[in-house]
Amino acid sequence: FQVLSSLGYHVVTFDYRGWGDSIGSPSERGMTYDALHVFDWIKARSGDNPVYIWGHSLGTGVATNLVRRLCERETPPDALILESPFTNIREEARSHPFSIYRYFPGFDWFFLDPITTSGIKFANDENVKYISCSLLILHAEDDPVVPFHLGKKLYNIAATSRSFRDYKVQFVPFHTDLGYRHKYIYRSPELPRILREFLGKSEREHHH
Repeated sequence: FQVLSSLGYHVVTFDYRGWGDSIGSPSERGMTYDALHVFDWIKARSGDNPVYIWGHSLGTGVATNLVRRLCERETPPDALILESPFTNIREEARSHPFSIYRYFPGFDWFFLDPITTSGIKFANDENVKYISCSLLILHAEDDPVVPFHLGKKLYNIAATSRSFRDYKVQFVPFHTDLGYRHKYIYRSPELPRILREFLGKSEREHHH
């Protein structure tokens, strides 16, 4: 948030239901609904300014659910940024041994609550086929939580999807030597430039 803020962006974020200061219990539908509500709240107050959606980790599932719905109702955001995304929850679950989930916020309820297990998809790979806006994917090669190959696979699905044919789809890998793993991409000195170049197009269009 501080990196984005220092670049001049306003950042609005919220605790998922059941986490932090939010009441309730988490569900895929509920988290997506909350995100939609927040988007509409922002859109009502943002005037002509562009609005971007940023999802990280489990949040990429919420983000693509949200943006798919926004595109279906023809109110797409100006861009979607996915940091360390997976293809869908099943592939993510199959990708590495169970012990890793202790480090993945939110996965405790996914795995330990059998009632939710059956209903949770977070199908990024399916959602991208219904999304029409600029897409940027950021992934570290040494990510131990969401394997790099899942982010790359998601990019390949999006890049060949007809829904993106008029939009920029970009994949930015971060080399293992950098040590950014699952949650330190924000430390990249390149990030401001990457964002400026990616968002520049929609910003320029916006200012004319």
